[in-house]
Amino acid sequence: MVFKVSMHTFALYLSEMKDVIIEKASKLFLQLGFKSVTMDDLAVSLGISKKTLYIHFENKYELVKEVTFTIFEKVIGDIIQFKNEAENPIEELYCVKMEAMKYLGNEKTSPNYQLQKYYPDVYQNLRKKEYQYLGKFVQSSLQNGIDSGIFRSEIDVNFVSRLYLNGMLGIRDIEIFPIEEYKIEDLFENYLDYHLRAIVTKKGLKTLTQFKSIS
Repeated sequence: MVFKVSMHTFALYLSEMKDVIIEKASKLFLQLGFKSVTMDDLAVSLGISKKTLYIHFENKYELVKEVTFTIFEKVIGDIIQFKNEAENPIEELYCVKMEAMKYLGNEKTSPNYQLQKYYPDVYQNLRKKEYQYLGKFVQSSLQNGIDSGIFRSEIDVNFVSRLYLNGMLGIRDIEIFPIEEYKIEDLFENYLDYHLRAIVTKKGLKTLTQFKSIS
């Protein structure tokens, strides 16, 4: 019985240590970039040996992958909260934009740039997850906008949601929009304005204008 308790305690310790590693790695990766932070850097910042890191993660690629999807799950949770608290679908989309800007940037240390440049497989998997989870959010947002008279009733919700997501992915493509030439915040702002003006009613345009004047 003592042995079983000890094994359970050890398993709990391993689980908690893995969570600590992911949390610390998330902060460092977001601050300095996925490529810039080495396993040695992470071990030193945690005050543990590199051997301990490799108990939980076979290599840095596996750590980057797990951190990326952990951050993504947090973003999805925040988006759900925005949806519940926003007064209308226009505010929802601007809240999502502000949340996204926490994880994007124009520097070569930005997560968006480094994932595309150095971990393309992880980035492609992230894109698939975005379609899977954000697609439902966008469709729901569009339908709410139609029901409330903010978006035009004749729009094809499925088509427009896919078009919107493709556009959001496109403006983050560092080959189409090199970071040396374009600021990601300007791209987001211009694209969101472009998207909304294409689907709003007169009532929606008034709401959009009022929201932008105070935001």
